[in-house]
Amino acid sequence: MTPLLKTTALTVDYDQDTRMLQARGAISVLVQPALNKINQRLAEEKPALVREEDIVASTWLPPIPSGPFKRLVLSEAKIAIGRFVPQTVSIEVTRACGCACDHCLIKDGEGELETEEIKTVIEEAQDLGASIITFTEGDPLLREDIFELIRHVDPERSVVNMFTPGLEMTPEIAIQLKEAGLYNILIGVYSTGPEVHDRIRGVHGAHKRAIEAIEMALDAGLLVTMSVHVKGDGVSEIFDLYDYAKDLGVHEFSIWEGIPKSSEECLSRIDREAILRFYRKVNRTPGGPRVFASTYFEGQMLGCMAGRRWIHVGVDGKVSSCPYIGDDWGNVRDRSLKEIWSEIRESGDFDDLRSDCPAQSQHLDG
Repeated sequence: MTPLLKTTALTVDYDQDTRMLQARGAISVLVQPALNKINQRLAEEKPALVREEDIVASTWLPPIPSGPFKRLVLSEAKIAIGRFVPQTVSIEVTRACGCACDHCLIKDGEGELETEEIKTVIEEAQDLGASIITFTEGDPLLREDIFELIRHVDPERSVVNMFTPGLEMTPEIAIQLKEAGLYNILIGVYSTGPEVHDRIRGVHGAHKRAIEAIEMALDAGLLVTMSVHVKGDGVSEIFDLYDYAKDLGVHEFSIWEGIPKSSEECLSRIDREAILRFYRKVNRTPGGPRVFASTYFEGQMLGCMAGRRWIHVGVDGKVSSCPYIGDDWGNVRDRSLKEIWSEIRESGDFDDLRSDCPAQSQHLDG
């Protein structure tokens, strides 16, 4: 057993052979339920990657063991007594992007946070307990300081994920991302058909460049996730997309529920059941990438994370509970992230556990 965490009130041991986490100590009763969920996933599902020194259960979780995972465990103890922690903080770092996607939420605005402002957000997010920091929107690779921002994240406290459409990737950039400390890169692929992906991205050749970006990132030794956002009419394609991800050799295939523009695009109960069946079948089958599905992770496992385990900082500094609900809790240019998080929690808007996506429900309710 490897001591993963040891304080006066809590010790967490990790058995590398059995892949089991066990809590001991005065507050172990608060932590063990969360560890049991992780243990169940480790026992029933294949991990994204097993390395000599650690195991990556999912690219959306810090490796076990690691400093960020220790913080995740401690934050679960706080959450168990009602002191919610923003374990994941996503930050939109730029409006710049080579794509012209219809679903883009920030293309019509102006301005973005400066380097020092984002660094302050990173520091405040880590002080609040964030274990996962994600850089996103539009294409972070178009920020000249992206490597500096990645390096500013203390690796003993948080891992860094980053979304990119892949248009700007080069072998040299992939190596620089690895050297800067990027944990996982997420590259969206909307279809196995180049013409469909290119139409969604609004750029001819976007599909080819996304695939090349995946290959470059893998060659550089990065963790790589191929991601897709699905709506009601696209669930059937996840099977072919997964086979595509398997052929590419990525570590995880990430399925997110797309935000509908109308009730017709909402996922039905049957759609979600199909995603869950796919999730369970693939993750219990040896070989190939692991599957992450927000339908499970933010549904059956943890419930909606918005305002409970997740906080989002927009490109202009506006803070929301997640990128999709559209709420506005203030701006990091005016107040600290800690003050804003306190207001979110004190509002009572996120007290109830939800197993559905509020952004989806907005269209169903309408």
